[in-house]
Amino acid sequence: MGRYPHVVDPIVDKKRLSLVLMDGGNGLNILYVETLDAMCIPRSKLWLVIAPFHGVILGMQVYPLGQIDLPVTFGDRANFRTEVLTFEVVEFLGCYHAILGRPCYAKFMAVPNYTYLKLKMPGPHGTITVGSTFSHAYACDREHYELATGLTNSAELQKLGKEAAPAMPDYNEPTAASAFSPTEETKAVEIDPSDPTKTVRIETKLPAK
Repeated sequence: MGRYPHVVDPIVDKKRLSLVLMDGGNGLNILYVETLDAMCIPRSKLWLVIAPFHGVILGMQVYPLGQIDLPVTFGDRANFRTEVLTFEVVEFLGCYHAILGRPCYAKFMAVPNYTYLKLKMPGPHGTITVGSTFSHAYACDREHYELATGLTNSAELQKLGKEAAPAMPDYNEPTAASAFSPTEETKAVEIDPSDPTKTVRIETKLPAK
């Protein structure tokens, strides 16, 4: 994307979360279940959702554990703003505590500046400016890349293993990739005719040539 991630530290419920990604390309607010547990919020407060979401891994879908409404606060004591946001609580791994997407931008009327890693929004006593450092953003970006690469590889290996031995029961402990299931939007294509296990996944709507 040619830019660093915008990592902020808002107060969510009653806890300050130091690793929250502002993602304007994401249509959801995501809270990881490890963060929920660390905040001492009981899972009984979640309400059930039946719709999966996509886009974390190409061709894979994931069902959240549930949804929860939590207050989110930006700013300081002199000038702060609080809004209640709906979070999708997920159980796969992530290097952030939470991800705030377009619903957060809209609710706070926030405007990002990725060049300077600043986020501005109206507050009761003027404009609230939320900033980050480039070193912190770079470290988060590297960790996210390594985690996403490992998660993608794990999901692909798990799927290949099930395709190779569909009748064998799975006695392994659940992994981060087990939260994902394949969709019909992609298909496996062989890249080496001599080895059928070497495949890549492409979109089903791509032309044959």
